[in-house]
Amino acid sequence: MIVGKNNMTEFAYSGLGVNAHFGTPINPNDAQTPRVPGGSSSGAAVAVNREIVPAAIGTDTGGSCRIPAAFCGTVGFKPTSTRVSKRGAVPLSQTLDCVGPFTTSVSCAAVLDSILSAGPGDDVDSFPEGGIRLGVLEGYVTEKMDDMVARAYQDALTRLSHRGVRLTPLNIPQLSRLPEINSKGGFVGADAYAWHKDLLETRADFYDPWVRDRFGGKSQTAADYIAVGQERHRMKAFVDEKQEQFDALVLPTVQIVPPTLEELQDQAHSNAVNLLCLRNTAIGNFLDLPAISIPCHAEGSLPVGLMLLGLRDQDRRLLSVARGLEQVIRGR
Repeated sequence: MIVGKNNMTEFAYSGLGVNAHFGTPINPNDAQTPRVPGGSSSGAAVAVNREIVPAAIGTDTGGSCRIPAAFCGTVGFKPTSTRVSKRGAVPLSQTLDCVGPFTTSVSCAAVLDSILSAGPGDDVDSFPEGGIRLGVLEGYVTEKMDDMVARAYQDALTRLSHRGVRLTPLNIPQLSRLPEINSKGGFVGADAYAWHKDLLETRADFYDPWVRDRFGGKSQTAADYIAVGQERHRMKAFVDEKQEQFDALVLPTVQIVPPTLEELQDQAHSNAVNLLCLRNTAIGNFLDLPAISIPCHAEGSLPVGLMLLGLRDQDRRLLSVARGLEQVIRGR
């Protein structure tokens, strides 16, 4: 039963969670300084963190379930794109959109994932931690990490290693091409503009100005759009081959802790921070891989998320691996 709706980024078009019209759900982890909750499904993560609800549902096009989870200290799961029906959801990108849960634990995420995918609502068994093989992504995904994220992430990897998890460094330099591949807007730019075109022409003044200015898909040509699809096909095949030897890939969910609302007043700066927040999570959407963010920060610190990427269409296996590792990742 749906018991309520939460504020979120307008039309799900941001990784920060800011809403100029109806109010930004404030991150619940800093009582002194207002911080963003992460977006786009910001209010969902806040509601779960504050125990207003035991679980919530969000959409994820470039990280919108996992960024708020990382920033608010909850679990956030993005399934393979075809796993959960998107019927009834306003699309951002029909190519990349996914529907996934926010929960307090991996076990709860597995139960809700089963329900959302028309299953019986069952949990998964924990994958034995000593036999798990993780490819630790380096390079592109670990650039620009702030000190707090780097420390929490490295501590989590150390705990995993001490528990017998086999960690293998893995650098996939092709990932650094993603900003170039999507430089003209990519799937999101084109798909979002196509859906909003008539509204932008007739009711542009009703949009949040920051969101409205991000609709740049009009400048893409059909050739540009097709080229992105071709690049995606090649990169999926390449990464699939790299993944075969691992149970999951591991990386920081977001390279920074949640920024303050004050530091995002400048639009140019907020645009740059938004792109950084989406940097790692968008990999899962572009490659259509299931992904889960699990809190890995020390108690009392600002939240930090550790992300596991699984094999396409093997969502339940990823949840099983995540369930087996969750307590170690959380430092318990």
